[in-house]
Amino acid sequence: MPILPAPIQDLIGALERLPGVGPKSASRLAFFLLRAPQDLVQQLPNALANLKSATGTCKLCANITLADQELCEVCTGPGRADGTICVVEDPLDVLALERTGGFHGRYHVLQGVLSPIEGVGPDDLTIRGLMERVRSGEAKEVILATNPSMEGDATALYLRQQLLPLGLRVTRLARGLPVGGDLEYADQNTLLRALAGRQEMT
Repeated sequence: MPILPAPIQDLIGALERLPGVGPKSASRLAFFLLRAPQDLVQQLPNALANLKSATGTCKLCANITLADQELCEVCTGPGRADGTICVVEDPLDVLALERTGGFHGRYHVLQGVLSPIEGVGPDDLTIRGLMERVRSGEAKEVILATNPSMEGDATALYLRQQLLPLGLRVTRLARGLPVGGDLEYADQNTLLRALAGRQEMT
């Protein structure tokens, strides 16, 4: 016989599916919401519903944007330098790099990395869109800023093979970033050093 009522068990089960949330954290969150004011509890499902309906993907760089906007804030923002595209895995990486204030070019979000084990191939990412941008003459340099993990390195090597024959400069973030780490968790100084020390991929 279950100790907790079904609604609480259902909420704990749903929270456990979130990344980084284990059974204990899920239970704490569930009981926090149980005791929280009604307006806070009501705000959560409204925000979750809007998350899907009010957001979309930038037609140019695949970053997150508002559903009624074709281009994201970065692509339409003033003062962006043309000629350099920084390729990242997901929108959180754009946020991390923007916080440094050290990169003023354009971005391209892959929406993941190559992972044969998980069945993720080139067609599952936004690589085709990146190649179209490069072939249009938009970039003279592409910075490969995938995470320093096995999948990130494999993705960077694949992109290098596709990009170098097009005659543009292909660089990789310097190894100031820890192997196996994620850009979103790196401090600003580490990211600035990695950007400044990016290396040619020949």
